[in-house]
Amino acid sequence: MKLGIFGGSFDPVHYGHLLLAESCREQLNLDKVFFVPAGIPPHKRETRLTPAIHRLAMLELAIAGEADFEICRYEIDRDEVSYTVDTLRWFRDQFPEAELYLLVGADMLNDLPNWREAAEICRLALPVGVHRGGAAPPAPERLLPLLSSERLEQFKKTRVDMPLIALSASEIRRRVQHGQSIRFRVPKAVEQYILHQGLYRNSTPEELTNSSQGGC
Repeated sequence: MKLGIFGGSFDPVHYGHLLLAESCREQLNLDKVFFVPAGIPPHKRETRLTPAIHRLAMLELAIAGEADFEICRYEIDRDEVSYTVDTLRWFRDQFPEAELYLLVGADMLNDLPNWREAAEICRLALPVGVHRGGAAPPAPERLLPLLSSERLEQFKKTRVDMPLIALSASEIRRRVQHGQSIRFRVPKAVEQYILHQGLYRNSTPEELTNSSQGGC
């Protein structure tokens, strides 16, 4: 079994997230992609995320009916800071025979050596840096100290390409606050949920610029 692990704040989930997950599922022939919404991310301890109940609800709406996509509540249900290495250990315990793939954008992949127990992360799951058209590709040399020669060759063969889609959760939050349309930026059901729940209308500047993908 081949499983993709895709962590992030998903505040809110948008079509860029979904396209990344689907590109990885298709090109790596994954059996399932798990979306792992962050609980208390280590790099955002002072930043207030939208309550988990809303981020989970939006994810559920976004992937409804997609059997290849599933939500993992592991980080949300914890009352402590969530590190990627701990999440991967949990997945390894749950799926001891599975091949695990850590799905991240190329920019996040290049920062992976700075994450907690980076070498252990690479042992538990193969990092997959998703290359968006028009952006710089992942830099394999950044992971040289973390990967065995065999693991490095496997990493080089798992490059995933996706179309350039200039969407970010922070941009969507800003548009909602300013009364602008988010149509076709998020699934229709997510758009309606945001509007009906009144999310992001009164966000602080810090909340508006808060990054979307998890890590560390």
